[in-house]
Amino acid sequence: MPKTPKKPKVSAIKISKEVSNKEAITKLRIRVRAYEYKVLDLSVNQIIDTALRFDAKVVGPIPLPTEIKKYTVNRSSFIYKNSREQFEMRVHKRLIDIINPDPKIIESLTNLNLPSGVDIDVKVI
Repeated sequence: MPKTPKKPKVSAIKISKEVSNKEAITKLRIRVRAYEYKVLDLSVNQIIDTALRFDAKVVGPIPLPTEIKKYTVNRSSFIYKNSREQFEMRVHKRLIDIINPDPKIIESLTNLNLPSGVDIDVKVI
């Protein structure tokens, strides 16, 4: 009969200390999306500058994979099936983390005017 491996004993005190340390750190995770990478980079730099103005610790911008959607369309309507045209939409993404944000930082980020075509998702972790 094979022996079962023994599970390590973990005390409840160590677990509670780890949880309390993790709760003290809050992050503001900002995910920025746009079709044009130049507009995206300008808006990301604007977000980082406003966060650094209030001495916040900023991690990023982290480039995420570009989402590519391809559409294939027939060039003509009836007989020429082999003649096709392809279109694609590219969605560029960046990720920014602001560690332990102050209310001043959050207020300045909400008042920020960004160019059109830029989508922002903000999560508190």
